[in-house]
Amino acid sequence: MTQEIEIEFKNILTKNEFNNMLNAFSINNTHFKSQVNYYFDTNDFALKIKASALRIRLKENQYMLTLKQPAKIGLLETHQPLTDEQAQRVLHNDFSIQGEVLQQLKKLHVPIHEIKYFGSLSTNRAEIIYEGGTLVFDHSHYLSKDDYEIEYEVGNYETGFATFQKLLSKFQIPVRKTENKIQRFYNYKVKKEDKKNVEES
Repeated sequence: MTQEIEIEFKNILTKNEFNNMLNAFSINNTHFKSQVNYYFDTNDFALKIKASALRIRLKENQYMLTLKQPAKIGLLETHQPLTDEQAQRVLHNDFSIQGEVLQQLKKLHVPIHEIKYFGSLSTNRAEIIYEGGTLVFDHSHYLSKDDYEIEYEVGNYETGFATFQKLLSKFQIPVRKTENKIQRFYNYKVKKEDKKNVEES
């Protein structure tokens, strides 16, 4: 099992702001790598209610199952590698696989038999080392929507926060309340479904 505390700061960008930052840091298409996140929850969002998230990430032909939970600072992430066969079982709502992530889910008292696959989000990501942390540029696509964001992953909250605020100020980017990707995915999914229901009624 791999567990780690994730401390990161993030900010949604406009497409122009995103491209301006790429130019400033000399980042081009060759620096980007693709990954896909597959998201899971119960119909009544038992994980979301507990401020937790469950995903499978496909990156460089490797599947990783990850549970994110709140921690005193940042998030506690529990990682579990999956084989192709295991990943396909989970994507078809078969959570009979054993492992550390399921043990953590049981501790959260989440009904594992009710967890199901909700959808995917694809991201083109570039990463650079910046001021002692990792600066991440993400262009994501999900449910016919595109968004752009930067993330700053650090080991210390206070210094990371100060560095990130200084970076935003340097590029004259306003601080925007930025939910994580799975929250943005779910919010947009609900919004689309509500719109569809209104149109059909």
